[in-house]
Amino acid sequence: MSIPIGVVGFRGYSGVEAVGILGRHPEFEPVLLEHRHDAGDDRKLVRKSGPRRAAASPEAAREAGVQAVLLATPPEVSMDVTPGFLAAGIKVVDLSGAFRLQSAENYKHWYKEDHTAADLFSEAVYGLPEYNRAQNAGARLISNPGCYPTAANLAIRPLVAAGVIDRAAGVICDAKSGVSGAGRKATHKNSFCEVTENFSAYSILRHRHVPEVLMTSGLEEPEFSFTAQLIPIDRGILETIYFRATKSMTAADIVGVYQKQYENEPFVRIYEAGHVPDLHAVRHTNFCDIGVVLDAATGRAVVVSAIDNLVKGAAGQAIQNLNLIMGFEETAGLL
Repeated sequence: MSIPIGVVGFRGYSGVEAVGILGRHPEFEPVLLEHRHDAGDDRKLVRKSGPRRAAASPEAAREAGVQAVLLATPPEVSMDVTPGFLAAGIKVVDLSGAFRLQSAENYKHWYKEDHTAADLFSEAVYGLPEYNRAQNAGARLISNPGCYPTAANLAIRPLVAAGVIDRAAGVICDAKSGVSGAGRKATHKNSFCEVTENFSAYSILRHRHVPEVLMTSGLEEPEFSFTAQLIPIDRGILETIYFRATKSMTAADIVGVYQKQYENEPFVRIYEAGHVPDLHAVRHTNFCDIGVVLDAATGRAVVVSAIDNLVKGAAGQAIQNLNLIMGFEETAGLL
């Protein structure tokens, strides 16, 4: 029998992606949990004859047999519904930023809003499986990482840990994302006429994903410069990361650091020295692809990290975490 998994926010891009993956999963069955009454234009996204539906309440979810929920919702919705689901014995994987920053003070600083469920920070596990797998497996509340930090941390953390980066010279992360990263809700900024034939930077020096990178990578804020940019494609993130190496190294040496770190990781692929990924390589997959180019004479290094923002950056990683907390093979439904 398939295990019912609730999806709140199933009309958004990440929610639709989650429903699709759950529908192909060998162990899970998606259940669409309604948390609002406006139907919207969901007919093109989720067939009415498709997955079961129920109200997004703990009582209705339990009646539907739901054992875990994915929250593809804004932070304020996640804060509102998470306590009830947990009290009902239903595990939660939250795709929003509600529980990522470990304290109400950090949340207020970066999100400019008060946190309404601060008591849950003590048990929320930051769900980057490649580094927090052991904690994820026993958790009942997983805070799914942001898309930009996923690509950045998988690329930067091994190099910081190995002492490869000259931290005094700083690290620059130039990050480009498709429009789906802004969500499905219509705004002037992500309308067709604003995005097409355009390329724009946003949230410069104040992007709310910066503290996630600092929290995991080992870098300090003065050492890290991050700029997010919107490009006119539907999905994908490509980050170009610049730094100076601490000593005489080759690109192959840095590739070796990555190979050692990710040798047994199913969703991180490392390229041969001098080769880098593009977005086509990761589109519709749960992979993070990483490549390195180095000028040995000057120590200047460039790492390119690419993911699909809706899969490894959102729904795919959420189901990777769901597999862990439910005791299934981590790659189930994703390979």
